[in-house]
Amino acid sequence: MIAVTQQQQLQIKTLSGGYSLSGRVKVPGDKSISHRALMLGAIASGETTIEGLLLGEDPRSTANCFRALGAEISELNTELVRVRGIGVNQLQEPADVLNAGNSGTTIRLMLGLLAGQSGRFFSVTGDNSLRSRPMSRVVQPLRQMGAQIWGRQDGALAPLAIRGQKLQPIRYNSPIASAQVKSCILLAGLTAEGKTTVTEPALSRDHSERMLKAFGAEVSTDLENKSVTITGPAQLHAQKVIVPGDISSAAFWLVAAISVPDSELVIENVGVNPTRTGILDALAMMGADIQLQNERVVAGEPVADLRARSSQLVGCTISGDIIPRLIDEIPILAVAALFAKGTTVIRDAQELRVKESDRLAVMASQLQRLGARITELPDGLEIVGGAPIVGTDVDSHDDHRVAMSLAIAALNAKGITTIHRAQCAAISYPDFIATLQQVCT
Repeated sequence: MIAVTQQQQLQIKTLSGGYSLSGRVKVPGDKSISHRALMLGAIASGETTIEGLLLGEDPRSTANCFRALGAEISELNTELVRVRGIGVNQLQEPADVLNAGNSGTTIRLMLGLLAGQSGRFFSVTGDNSLRSRPMSRVVQPLRQMGAQIWGRQDGALAPLAIRGQKLQPIRYNSPIASAQVKSCILLAGLTAEGKTTVTEPALSRDHSERMLKAFGAEVSTDLENKSVTITGPAQLHAQKVIVPGDISSAAFWLVAAISVPDSELVIENVGVNPTRTGILDALAMMGADIQLQNERVVAGEPVADLRARSSQLVGCTISGDIIPRLIDEIPILAVAALFAKGTTVIRDAQELRVKESDRLAVMASQLQRLGARITELPDGLEIVGGAPIVGTDVDSHDDHRVAMSLAIAALNAKGITTIHRAQCAAISYPDFIATLQQVCT
């Protein structure tokens, strides 16, 4: 059975034995695209409409921040959200501190926009987790553009204060492949006169580039040199945005279907942007039976239905340029490795140490509690598949991707697994528990 109890926090209790998974699943709208649609709609001229928006807590933080900055944003729902923008240079000085909640995307991308609002003052903060996560990765390049930003540890940690300035374009060689860093600088480049270029060591997700082009910005990409350039100053124009299903959310059902015996799931309407499909490539390397069906393009983003069936998985090494394309999916990828024959090694993923939790340490410790043979590496994980998984108490550490990954792992556990602080799944997937109950037969 799968039961949900409410005490001081939500708990998911799963009792394995006899499960198989079947059915069709619709996952929430892509979180990255949802954030960007709200932000660009808020600074565009005219009314942007958004269909399929993710209703998680993170996009709500973005909407609340940009309402405080002067944009008109209707009540959030999946059917249709209307955003009446106020212009790239017209964000208003808010009466209170902007609160990004738990959302690193909200605070880091928003900093790029606030930095160029000449003559206005802003302060931003977040919850306990966000206030411990590194901000210098965006503050330093913004300062190179002329931004004035103050904060704890010389701007390395929120809360942060920003005095808007006239920014100068830069050529920035990012030391990490990060869509948040790249997007922050590109958004700052909207108000700088000239060409702002960001070069990365590996290609990160490109939703910002695609959407900025759609909204009318002059953006060029050099795939060979892993760089993107925006020309400012720019004006954006309202668009109709259709948000596809989030492949990061779909990944939980892919791993559930391939790891639970006699299972088959179809996950509908999933975004398969090639900068996000590293999870599909990694699972294919492990021998997963996953097929793309009904492939199409919706509002400039490639979309498909994903059919996943029970599979005989084998261990492999996952590292290098594929990591930025599956960085959010590594927790659930580690779960897949539990049920693979042989050893799976994940490297070059040190970025996971500064997410909502230290995901390498937390996944290693919590999967070990379930009986997994898993070793934490400085930049990844080593998992020896085939160890019997036994239900016990585990803890999400208030990390939504950890909570959902542990729930999928527990489907193959012997006994009852209780996942404490599982309610944090609502950050990116409000209906996760209900969907889990739906597909288990």
